[in-house]
Amino acid sequence: MSEASNDRNAWTVPGAFEVAPGVHRIPLPLPNDGLRAVNVYAIRTDDGFVLVDAGWDIPESRTLLAEALATLDASLTDIRRFLVTHVHRDHYTQAIVVRREFGSSVALGVGERPTLELLQSPERSPLMGQVRHLYVLGAPQLADTIGGFVRDARPDLSQWESPDEWLEPGAIALTGGRVLEAVATPGHTAGHLVFHDVAAGVLFAGDHVLPTITPSIGFEPVLSPEPLGAFLRSLALVRSRPDALLLPAHGPVAPSVHARVDELLDFHGRRLDEIASATKTGADTAFEVAGVLRWTRRQHQLADLDPFNAMLAVFETGAHLDLLVAQGRLTMTEQDDVRHYS
Repeated sequence: MSEASNDRNAWTVPGAFEVAPGVHRIPLPLPNDGLRAVNVYAIRTDDGFVLVDAGWDIPESRTLLAEALATLDASLTDIRRFLVTHVHRDHYTQAIVVRREFGSSVALGVGERPTLELLQSPERSPLMGQVRHLYVLGAPQLADTIGGFVRDARPDLSQWESPDEWLEPGAIALTGGRVLEAVATPGHTAGHLVFHDVAAGVLFAGDHVLPTITPSIGFEPVLSPEPLGAFLRSLALVRSRPDALLLPAHGPVAPSVHARVDELLDFHGRRLDEIASATKTGADTAFEVAGVLRWTRRQHQLADLDPFNAMLAVFETGAHLDLLVAQGRLTMTEQDDVRHYS
């Protein structure tokens, strides 16, 4: 199937869509998620398929993945390897289940190891690390709300197994002659990788470069010290490489990685200025500053967001504030374990 539509949600329609010679985009559904779908990319090789990312382990996703492969005269047994851009469940967990049943190998960036080790801990309480950080960011009521949702939750350890291979940055040779370069792009997560096929002019971008939205920053079970700074440096690194067709994890394929990176760098530059200005209104915690800002393309107030997305907004605001401190544009003090910025 080929890609052609003016419908901005057309990219979520199930199927296998050829986006480059030997490369098919397979959108898979997400449960109760505003992102609607995640793109998995099937690369044909001489001995089967290599998949970039895997999807969320839910029955509908597995069924649609199998149906899409069938249109390519293949099945789940023909998946030889998963190259996973990062450890979030919509990219990683289905790879574990397919490996368990059919023996595919799974590769993940080595920078994700601390997060995955925590996710495999039976003592872990899901989201409680993020809940504790909400108190630091001056959002106790939001922390109590999220904490109430997850206080009795227990981790599903069946979805969190270690990969067969911890990937370092560098060349990955596929059978048939295609070579991908794994490029470390920390920011969205500490160990995020993109895979650049320079010869074919395509970039499997994961969540690092998305065509219509910005990825969440600063929301991880193992908190990074400077996630936004890392993200902006990673954008600059990708911008320094040859331009390519953008193959994102969420959203339609876009013609130029460079063009979208320029837009993201411009957005975060303007957002830093907005947040610095917001501190002059008297808002001095990440939660208060987030309340001054507007969110999503619909320009919602923080109070309009559901608790989970409000948490993402507060975390992202905190990441911007911490970068402004690192740049010397703001100062930060702690009082009663709450960060205050001025």
